[in-house]
Amino acid sequence: MEVQSRKEVKGSGVAKSSLEGKCNLLLRLCALVLTLVAAVVIVADKQTKVVPISISDSLPPLDIPVTAKWHYMSAYVYYVVANIIACAYATLSFIIALANGHKSKLLVTLITLLDATMVALLFSGNGAALAIGVLAKHGNSHVLWNKVCNVFDKFCNQVAASCLISLLGSLVFLLLVMLHGLRRT
Repeated sequence: MEVQSRKEVKGSGVAKSSLEGKCNLLLRLCALVLTLVAAVVIVADKQTKVVPISISDSLPPLDIPVTAKWHYMSAYVYYVVANIIACAYATLSFIIALANGHKSKLLVTLITLLDATMVALLFSGNGAALAIGVLAKHGNSHVLWNKVCNVFDKFCNQVAASCLISLLGSLVFLLLVMLHGLRRT
């Protein structure tokens, strides 16, 4: 009777480990896809508008084409690089998890620390991009920065969509860290 109960406990541990492994792989795949899509959406974002610029009140305004691109703002460059780093890491950790599983406790701990680092990196990139997005949407009257989202509406909407996707990616990495914490308890 006691031998049978040990086998049941051992069998449920294997099933639990297998489920955790599948969740781990699925979450890593989601993180990979979300950070990749977030980077692609903002890198593909470009909008050109003809803007009237007045040099003097006595002269008619000049119509000048102006283009908004992601690499014109250093915060967006940081955001894209953060998402690319997180995507590359998600790819690498997915391959490691697929090949190694949870055999090495040291490797699992290292991966968890790197997952937490990706959470911090993505949150900081999202914060930088969203801060510039708020300035673009509302402007800042104290330093005379004008709104630009009323002119480049498509560009701003695409940046916002990319930030939302990246935020979901960072939450997936956070879930991976929490999953490791639950495994240890």
